[in-house]
Amino acid sequence: MKNKNFAIAYNPNIERASSVRLKLEYILKNYGVEYEVLDIDGLKSGYDFVFVIGGDGTILKTARFYSKTETPVFGVNLGRLGFLSQSSETDIEKSVKKIMEGDFVVENRIMLSYENSIALNDFVIKGSATGRTSRFTLKINNKPVCDYLADGIIISTPTGSTAYGLSAGGPVLFPSLNAFVVVPICPHTLAARPLVIPDNEIISISSCSKQKTYVISADGQEYFQTSSDIVISKSKYTAKLALLDNADFYSILRDKLHWGISPAHIK
Repeated sequence: MKNKNFAIAYNPNIERASSVRLKLEYILKNYGVEYEVLDIDGLKSGYDFVFVIGGDGTILKTARFYSKTETPVFGVNLGRLGFLSQSSETDIEKSVKKIMEGDFVVENRIMLSYENSIALNDFVIKGSATGRTSRFTLKINNKPVCDYLADGIIISTPTGSTAYGLSAGGPVLFPSLNAFVVVPICPHTLAARPLVIPDNEIISISSCSKQKTYVISADGQEYFQTSSDIVISKSKYTAKLALLDNADFYSILRDKLHWGISPAHIK
């Protein structure tokens, strides 16, 4: 890895990001590798490997950008959960050592596509009338599935199943599954339940009432308004997440979400 071209992407608005960036720069200099520092709002291509310093939002934005150049990204967590990150500030030196020794794997995470936008976690569709429920018609492969009266609908990847979809009552999917999840947000019926479907299905959302304007968010970072039917499908791009060889999804559930731990043992 020492002959590769590296970048450090970071969010200067996050507390401690600049100090961690300087620490990472010092470590990389000791390995004698070439690198460039990038602001999260000034990402550019041309690298073989990208370190990302920040929370999950920073990693999501970086992973979407570099999915189009198939560049692996490695997250150093400064946020609350850091579900997509592989290293903490205290472990950064050990993590860089593993990466320089090639002791890591790159996972291809499926993504969603809507028009010219892509999402690694999810697309969220809501009505434009703030604070009001909306009526949605869900079709899969152009076949009617159901109508929802709800605050919105989440279309999630396995990676995003531990994000908004989980908070809305959706299931946790193993990251490598080839599936998507459709989760209604606060539906006004007990019969509306999350739906897991194969990732080659075409999902369409349309209005079943007079209200025809929707707000769509991609990973909670990019927002669009539309009055047309919404068609979401699997993206041709995949996010490349660099994971250390000891990464284990189930241990992440325990460590990050306190999965299966008695409340008395959560500090």
